[in-house]
Amino acid sequence: MIQATDLKNGTTFLSNGKPYRVIKYTHTKMGRGGATVRVTAKDLVTGAIEDKTFSSNVKVDDVLTSKRKLQFLYKMQQNAVFMDPKTYEQVEIPLTIIKDELPYIKEGNDANVLFWSFGGAQGKEDRPLSIEIPPKATLLIADTSPGIKGNSATNMYKPATLENALSVKVPLFINKGDKIVVDTRTGEYVERAK
Repeated sequence: MIQATDLKNGTTFLSNGKPYRVIKYTHTKMGRGGATVRVTAKDLVTGAIEDKTFSSNVKVDDVLTSKRKLQFLYKMQQNAVFMDPKTYEQVEIPLTIIKDELPYIKEGNDANVLFWSFGGAQGKEDRPLSIEIPPKATLLIADTSPGIKGNSATNMYKPATLENALSVKVPLFINKGDKIVVDTRTGEYVERAK
């Protein structure tokens, strides 16, 4: 059991039989009344973001989770397929859960997959909930207008398409074929890759 006041950012908990991860935590104390805890949490099964309010003296169930490093194999219509490099077991993760992270993973790359361990109909089951990727990724510029010599010190940006088909704003000196570093949390340009 987890005290509601311990639901800090990144904590996983169970509410109404569903696993959640806290994105934002706020603790409010009101005069003589009791304190309340407000959390913005991500439903780890559907990917939906929900606001939840708890009294500060309430306890919630904790979620038994584990992480495993898996290799990304390929993407299908509705699932992404990952493989455990030790056991060669394949795991399918619904694209709806990992749609924000998947464009930053190339086939053959590793990712940490968070599993929810719970008692199912056939004993203990592990259900994939999310993937963790590095905060920065190096990607190739697939298409952009040509760079202009001398435009290296301005704050002007132009649109560019990356190898993963995402669009990003880049400085004017970046050319097609250059590699750049992108922040995977925001999808924004960080720097030219060295």
